[in-house]
Amino acid sequence: MNFKEIRELIRIFDKSGLSKLKLKKEDFEISLEKEQETQAPKQAPLPQSAPPITATLEEPAKELEAAKKKGEYITSPMVGTFYRAPSPDSPPFVKVGDVVSKGQTIGIIEAMKIFNEIEAEFDCKILEILVEDGQPVEYDMPLFLVERV
Repeated sequence: MNFKEIRELIRIFDKSGLSKLKLKKEDFEISLEKEQETQAPKQAPLPQSAPPITATLEEPAKELEAAKKKGEYITSPMVGTFYRAPSPDSPPFVKVGDVVSKGQTIGIIEAMKIFNEIEAEFDCKILEILVEDGQPVEYDMPLFLVERV
């Protein structure tokens, strides 16, 4: 697994209701565990017809594979405010369906009154724009879902 796949797996695990996850694939193994709340309510016993735990643990891996097949993310390199266009009167840098070249500006992030251009890391097609114009973004937050061309 590469770094992006691991990062996506952690994101999915964090959003899931699972408290532990152990994944082993060929020579790679990862184990994730969330801290338990000290006053967590007791869980009711599972009904006899409940699926085995292993089926539940496979769901994040399946979601990761589905996301990987659909495309790749271009993420925010910093914390700031995302803008789709150079000014309010200008058209956006890119729209869904646009094919962009490596190095082409696809957005701007304003951080501390400095406008930083976000460039495509590789030739790609924009599948989805994941943030709104003027929305605050965090470091490593997915901005675009793209497909390499």
